Amino acid sequence: MQTYQATSQRIGKLKGELLAHAMHKEVMGITGQQKKMPGGGGDTIIYRRWLPFGASITDFNTINRPAAVAAAHILEEGVTPTPDTMTPQDVSVAMQQYGCLYEFSDKLVDLNEDDVPAQMKQQVGERMGLVREMIRYGILKAGTNAYYAGGSSRSTVAAAVTLNLLRKITRNLKSNHANMITQVLAPSTNFATTPVEAAWLVFCHSDCEADIRELPGFKHTAEYGTRKPVHDLEIGSCESFRFVMSPELAPYAHAGAAVGTTGLYSSNATNIDVYPMIVVAEDAWGQVALRGVNSIDPTYIPVGQKDKTDPLGQRGYAGAKFYQAAVILNQGWMAVAEVGITDLG
Repeated sequence: MQTYQATSQRIGKLKGELLAHAMHKEVMGITGQQKKMPGGGGDTIIYRRWLPFGASITDFNTINRPAAVAAAHILEEGVTPTPDTMTPQDVSVAMQQYGCLYEFSDKLVDLNEDDVPAQMKQQVGERMGLVREMIRYGILKAGTNAYYAGGSSRSTVAAAVTLNLLRKITRNLKSNHANMITQVLAPSTNFATTPVEAAWLVFCHSDCEADIRELPGFKHTAEYGTRKPVHDLEIGSCESFRFVMSPELAPYAHAGAAVGTTGLYSSNATNIDVYPMIVVAEDAWGQVALRGVNSIDPTYIPVGQKDKTDPLGQRGYAGAKFYQAAVILNQGWMAVAEVGITDLG
């Protein structure tokens, strides 16, 4: 709760601009199937796919690898073949409600030299954007199509990202008939998309940048020419991968193998910090649409509004609430590479 007493003034000093504060940019929301939240439609979204002939629901590989034996499809003259059936697979996710609230007093508004309520409104917008990003990140980094640099599990990760690791991911995605991303969601209130060159998109922490730039054949965004970045935090590409950085996509602190002589970074100087690199193909995951006018419900109640709970109109509020759900729709159309990063000293 924000109060006058907790917000110190700068009496006797030259009033300058409020200090800039750390801000984030959402990156993961440029992909994913967008579902607009309907009013009165319940809190559960159900996605459905129909398995192709010959596929099975055993795991994410068998779901995406149909098989058809030509000899089994030979028809006998005058004989009606036995009809086949189609198998659906449903993926459901329940939406949750998220929100935040700040409170301020009439004394704060009347006597403080800063427009604190305006700053609260700005903080609400930025904070809700970060919450949305963390919802997506929490779901996607838990993908089961996982690869571990230098090991076979998170606790054995002992290497940074390599071209060979990325090629293993490409091999698997293509074997699962995954389609490369060819369009991303435009950063606007519309559902329009922006076309891009076909590629897998990779989202990871900005700490991974140095190792990514060292990949053989890495191309910086400055070398793109007429090719446009998918996001202003994209740093470049390597083969069929395009890399988008964000300092919000935090690692698993000291969750990997012992540092030893690996030359990798550890926040506790004992075990390697493990960074998820999330690789997505088209339609790999879905989320409630966040660009519509009904997505976020903001609240701003200024001081001076009197009712039985605040008869003198002494309190004001700034906040927002929204519903959101994110879900992996096809584990075989995305991958998570868990890697260490080089200790730069």
